[in-house]
Order: sequence, then C-alpha cells, then structure tokens
Amino acid sequence: MVFDKVREIICEQLEVNEEDVTMDSTMDDLEADSLDLVDIIMSLEDEFQIEISDEALESFTSVGDIVNFIEEA
Repeated sequence: MVFDKVREIICEQLEVNEEDVTMDSTMDDLEADSLDLVDIIMSLEDEFQIEISDEALESFTSVGDIVNFIEEA
C-alpha cells in the first residue's frame, strides 16, 4: 500500500514507468537529481502527513528505504 503510493509519486515526478520503480531502485537508477529528490520528498511529506529530516533523507539509498521510513513513521 505505502509502496504503491510512493511509486505513484515517483513516477509522476520523474515521468518514469511504474515497472521501472521497485523496492530496490535507487534514485540514480531512476536518473533523479537532487532537485527531483526534494520534490519527491515534499510530495511524500504532504501525502503521508510526515516530516522527513535531512538526516533521514541522507540515509535513503533505495525506494525501499523510503517506504520503510514511512511505514515506521
């Protein structure tokens, strides 16, 4: 459920296909730059009503890391 929404937001922001976004995908795999990542994080914060700290952001290496953070929040 969380993964589906995260994938939807990433696909929307980066204009990539859903099948390209997996739990193991990295932002590099998806060719996202730092501005793309900021936009994605802001959208995720709005969607899930959470705050993602800079420290947490730096620890994300894959889409799975983002999903796990949101599920634990």
